Amino acid sequence: MAILSKIRQRSILLVLIIALALFSFVLADVIKSGGFGGGSNTIGSVNGTKFEYQEFMNKVANAQKSQQGASNTQALNSVWEQEVRKVLLTDQYDKIGLLLGKEQLLAVIKNDPQLSKTPQFLNAAGKFDDKKFAEYINSLQSAPDQTQWNSWKAYEVQIEDFAKEQIYNTLIKSSVYTTKAEGKLKYERDNNKVDFDYVALAFSTVSDDQVKVTDEEIMAYMKKNPKKFKSDNTRSVEYVLVENKPSAADEAVMKSKMDGFLNGKIEFKNGVNDTIASFRAATNVADYVNKYSEIKFDSTYLAKKDINPQFAEQLYALAPGQVFGPYTDNGYSKLSRVAGRKSGATAKVSHILIAYKGAMQAAPTVKLTKEEAKAKAEGLLAQVNANPSSMAMLAMVNSDDQGSKQNGGVYDNVAPKQMVKPFDDFLFGNPVGKTGVVETDFGFHVMKVDGKNDAVLLATVALKIQPSEQTEEVNYNKALKLESDATASGLEKAAKTAGLKIAPVTSVKAYDENVANLGLQRQIVTWAFKDDTNINDVKRFDIANQGFAIVKLKSKNDEGLLPLELAKQQVEPLIKNEKKAVILKKKMTGTTLEAISKSTGSTIAPAVGATMASPVIPNLGYEPKVVGTALGLASGKTSKVIEGNSGLFMVRTKTLTKAPVVKDFKTQIDQLNQQTKGSAPYRIVQGLKDKAKIEDNRANF
Repeated sequence: MAILSKIRQRSILLVLIIALALFSFVLADVIKSGGFGGGSNTIGSVNGTKFEYQEFMNKVANAQKSQQGASNTQALNSVWEQEVRKVLLTDQYDKIGLLLGKEQLLAVIKNDPQLSKTPQFLNAAGKFDDKKFAEYINSLQSAPDQTQWNSWKAYEVQIEDFAKEQIYNTLIKSSVYTTKAEGKLKYERDNNKVDFDYVALAFSTVSDDQVKVTDEEIMAYMKKNPKKFKSDNTRSVEYVLVENKPSAADEAVMKSKMDGFLNGKIEFKNGVNDTIASFRAATNVADYVNKYSEIKFDSTYLAKKDINPQFAEQLYALAPGQVFGPYTDNGYSKLSRVAGRKSGATAKVSHILIAYKGAMQAAPTVKLTKEEAKAKAEGLLAQVNANPSSMAMLAMVNSDDQGSKQNGGVYDNVAPKQMVKPFDDFLFGNPVGKTGVVETDFGFHVMKVDGKNDAVLLATVALKIQPSEQTEEVNYNKALKLESDATASGLEKAAKTAGLKIAPVTSVKAYDENVANLGLQRQIVTWAFKDDTNINDVKRFDIANQGFAIVKLKSKNDEGLLPLELAKQQVEPLIKNEKKAVILKKKMTGTTLEAISKSTGSTIAPAVGATMASPVIPNLGYEPKVVGTALGLASGKTSKVIEGNSGLFMVRTKTLTKAPVVKDFKTQIDQLNQQTKGSAPYRIVQGLKDKAKIEDNRANF
């Protein structure tokens, strides 16, 4: 009994120890994830309004269903933008007291074509019946199964949000206007012209080696202009890819298999040779392909243009029964046999469209009557019949079909029923060489049948080219060693030892899912943004259909500025030009163009008819400061040295042509109004985002 008692005591103690260990494990995880009831179940928040995980992810799932082909991350990002926008705008609705009554909501719903045209809700006169609609809604609300009622309520919320946003946008647009002074300024910018002479000393004349730029200078430059170089928080990563590709031995085995299909003898893994009919001799190619190929038989006839261009010539030229291969295509080793050929499957045609006023899609510039268009088409047909080689030139000069006139009116590989019926009937109902005039809703077509193309039915035995289990194990062990070496001595040294290259540094945002050249790799992005992932940490990831990526976290950018790697592309040239300007200014001695020309060896060049609407200097590009300076000088006056986009300039204004006096600036005001009103709703939301306190935890999911 004493022994049993001790066992019981020790068992209880053991249970308590295990329980405490589990509790401490859970507690540590809770603390790490933000505490009890903390942010671990929150996708994020906007001005204190939280997006709870379960509700948010339900919306993501629905979005993914409605957005066919969208990935989970794409749907998540889409819902995030919608929810952020909704919170920001709802706050604005509340501030201005924007409400939508039941009658207004019903009016919006009635304008939905899917409902307003539904026979169930129409009266005998074909009009929307409010009573029938109300009865339908009541039936949904009282139904035992509330699924449809819940869907309807969700629809009402969407419609209400949509209607409110339209009203709010209308209010915003109504508050935007353009003054007469702004219209006048635009008119003058568009029409004031200046002729001037200039001397330019390009930045490119100073070698980049003379103006080194440090990382510190780039960061300092961005911090002086934070709005210009604003960016979401990012992580920069670099990686080495260990490809999981077949070995030479694997390729030899694959070749042996394909030779077996070709010659009628296959060697299986157990070493037994199984003699089968060769692919050439197979009497039922569909059954043969479906039995032995990893890609099943496709009975579609293919035009030459539909075949991989790399092999189109060889495959299209095969006679029925002939086999081409083995060849490698899109990761498969293939043998292809022509199982059939269909003549006249597609056609080549030349045509000239002569449109008339009122014809479908006729341009406003078309002035011909129907009778005049027909007469012109018949005249062109006579020219084609007299000299068939003139068709291309006549099309380029006369055709109203902008899609084909530049290539001589030619359409190739036209499939039956691809064109409108009269056009199609003429093309496929006549032999090669036939010409004629055909009338369609677009006008009159002068047509010439240039050719008929066959289509082939290909039967293809395809086997996926992939590494064997032994090769996969070798590649996996290589990746493991590279990861271990990179952790111990750095990725650069480990890659060099392994004879592999490091991919260029790439920056990712918290809500990205793509990593350059690796495709969809949300796992890498999530790891890079984890709190416990530190700079220089290394981790191995399995990359489907590619191999193994050994990834290193290069840097963290939490300052709200562009990451250094991206900033170098934009900022480094700007700083270099600033430094080059200092060097060049020392060369530009003198107060006249002639003196500057002599001191620098640069020629004096003219600029004619420059405006602020298009401040471009020939061969030098966009130079608004230079053109603006010239417009501001009196005739004959010379500027000081100007630091432009491409170099240093000095200008001397020759002639300033003021815009003609006009009665009003209505055209300019209307143009500016259209621009500002159109972009106002977007700019409002962006402004609200900039002012809002947004917590974004998408990196954790």
